[in-house]
Amino acid sequence: MGDTGPTGPVMDRDEVDRALARLGAEHEAVETSLLALQDHAGRRLLEGAELTGVTGERWAAAEASITLLWTYFDAYTGALRTAREIRSRRRWSSREDLVALTELLSGEAVTVAGGAAVATADAPTPHGGPGRLSERYSLVTLVDRMNQLYAAALDMVVAADAVWSALPARIDLLAAELHRTRRLAHSVGVRPGEHPAGDDLERITRTLTRLREQVVSDPLAFWLPAEGSSAPGGGRPDTTVYDREARALEDVRREIDAVLAVRQDAEQRIVRLRDVLSRADRTLAEARTARGEVLAKIAATEVPVVGGPPTALQEQLSAAAEYRRHAQWHRLSPLLESLEEKAEDELLRARESLTAVTAPLAVRAELRGRLDAYRAKMSRLGHAEDPELVEKYEKARRMLWSAPCDLRVAGQAVLRYQHAAAEVLGSAPRVPGQGGPMDRTGPGA
Repeated sequence: MGDTGPTGPVMDRDEVDRALARLGAEHEAVETSLLALQDHAGRRLLEGAELTGVTGERWAAAEASITLLWTYFDAYTGALRTAREIRSRRRWSSREDLVALTELLSGEAVTVAGGAAVATADAPTPHGGPGRLSERYSLVTLVDRMNQLYAAALDMVVAADAVWSALPARIDLLAAELHRTRRLAHSVGVRPGEHPAGDDLERITRTLTRLREQVVSDPLAFWLPAEGSSAPGGGRPDTTVYDREARALEDVRREIDAVLAVRQDAEQRIVRLRDVLSRADRTLAEARTARGEVLAKIAATEVPVVGGPPTALQEQLSAAAEYRRHAQWHRLSPLLESLEEKAEDELLRARESLTAVTAPLAVRAELRGRLDAYRAKMSRLGHAEDPELVEKYEKARRMLWSAPCDLRVAGQAVLRYQHAAAEVLGSAPRVPGQGGPMDRTGPGA
C-alpha cells in the first residue's frame, strides 16, 4: 500500500493486479455455480411442480434467493468490469486510477437497488431496516452474500431432488407388486371384509396412494437433515412410512403363500385327516369292545370309561371339505392347521384309552405266560409229576383260565407255584445234563 485516499490506504499497481486476479477467479467460480444451479434437474422439477406444505414455503423463499443471487452477480460483474476497464487504460496507472480502483476493489462501492436487496429468511440484509432505496456492498461482502444464498438454495434443491429420486420410483415398484398381490389374493378368496389380509391390502393401497401424492407435492416433508452437517444436501430421504408398508405387504404375501399351499395339497391333507380320525374312531371302538370283555373276564378291577367318537372333529372336517369345494382357501387354511393338531391328539387319546382298558387283560396274559414258563422249566428238569407242583399249578391255572378272573388271587397262586418250584429245585440232587440247585435259568429265576 502507498498513499492514503478517502477510504484508507491506496493500493499500488501490483496489489490491484492481484486483487483483480483473485476477484476474477471468484467471479468465474460463482458464475459456474449459478449456471449449474440453473440447470439442476431438481430446480427444474421444483419450478414445474404444484408444491404444498414445507416445500412450497421453502421454494418460494428459494426462488427469491435465486433472483437476488443473479442481481448480486450482475452488480458484482459490473463492478469487476469497471475495475478492469480502469486498470486497462494505462500500463502504469495514475494515482487517480489507483484511488478509484481501491474504492472499487476494497470499499463499499457496489450499489444494489433496494427492491432487489430484500431480506429473506435464508439471507437477511446486513444493514437491516426495510424500505431502503438501495444497499451498498464491497465485492468481498457481496461474494459472501452470494455464497450464503447459493448454499441455502442448493441445499433445498438437492434435498427435494434426492427425495424425488428415491421415493416415488420405489413407491411405484411397491404399488406394482401390491397390484399383483391383490389379484393373486382375489383368486384365492382373500378379499376385504372376508379375510384380515384382504383388509391389510386395502389399507396398504390407500397409504401408498396418499404417500406418493405427499412425496410429489411436499418432498421436504420426507427429508431428514444430517445432524452436524453444513454441506448442501446433507441428509437422507425419510423412508419410514414406505418401509412399514413394504413389511406389511411382505406379511400379506406370506399369508397368501400359505393359502396357495393349502390349495395345492388340500385334498391330500383332508384325506390324511379322514384317515387319522377313522383310526381314532376304530381304536375307540376297539377300546369299548375290550372294556366289555374285561368286565366279563376280570373280577374286582376298575376299568376306565371309554369316550365316544370325535363327532365335533368330524363336523369340522365336513366344513373343511365344503370350504375346499367352494374354493374358500383363506378359511380352509387355518381350519386344516387346527384340525391336524386336534386329530393327532384324538388318535393319541384313543390309543391311551385302549391301553388303559386292556391293562387287566395284559396282566392276566403275563401271569399265564409266567405260569406256563415255570411249568415248562420244571418238566425239563424232571419235576413235572411232583404232586405238590401239580396241585399248585392246576389251582393257579383254573383261576387264570376261568371267568371272571380275580387277578389279585390268581397272582398269589402263581407266586405260590413259583415258591414251590424253587423249594423243589433247592432240595433236588443234581442230574447230569439237567439243571440242579444252582440252576437259575428261566422266567422268574
